[in-house]
Amino acid sequence: MQYGICNLSIVPLRADPSDPSEMVSQVLYGEHFKVLEQRKKWSKIRLALDTYEGWIDNKQYIEITEKQYKDFDQQNICLAGDLVEFINCNQNHLMPVPLGASLGALDFLKHTYEGHKIIQKQSKAHLIDTAFMYLNAPYLWGGKTSFGIDCSGFTQMVYKLNGYKLLRDASQQATQGDPLSFIEESEPGDLAFFDNEEGAIIHVGIIMKDNYIIHAHGKVRVDRIDHTGIYNAEKRIYTHNLRVIKRII
Repeated sequence: MQYGICNLSIVPLRADPSDPSEMVSQVLYGEHFKVLEQRKKWSKIRLALDTYEGWIDNKQYIEITEKQYKDFDQQNICLAGDLVEFINCNQNHLMPVPLGASLGALDFLKHTYEGHKIIQKQSKAHLIDTAFMYLNAPYLWGGKTSFGIDCSGFTQMVYKLNGYKLLRDASQQATQGDPLSFIEESEPGDLAFFDNEEGAIIHVGIIMKDNYIIHAHGKVRVDRIDHTGIYNAEKRIYTHNLRVIKRII
């Protein structure tokens, strides 16, 4: 088994080993992973954060040892806490890194970072404040940053920044936590999941107080939510059908 770590700011994780292939997620600076298969130009990897798999360009990561992989796994939380901040690389070259980038490998990579760091788990009450840091970020399939993010990438990053682990896709996140019987039982920070006509989970958002929800739909936005689903007051229509509310924390 081989191992690697992302030494660049934001790297696409693709469904297949080619540049035109669908971006299924992103690998942020400092995230480490197992290399399941290595080809001439591409590697299939499994992220340590959420066991998500995909293909990454061999030029966009560096190899590490099994011991280093395990050491990074055991580190306490240390994440970039600014929307955008700079890493000082070799020869004083600067590289921007996004909110939520992992900083545990700074010494290993011989990089320095002087921005705000998140170094401890936060209470559930802090989730909404974190979510608002992504407000108006454009929707991007597979995205995980304020420059483009999808619905489950949004919920995963908000939880990650507060010290909690979520799986990557909405359908996977729906398997976590405890279901609530009624929306009245929900509290800010709980996750609401939505399905399509076939019953498949296709969307997720974060419950706020007073029957509001923050979610990524076109952009990260705030809408009303009730027993039917998400109501867009601007268009005067329901955009998503509520399936279940889950309490993760």
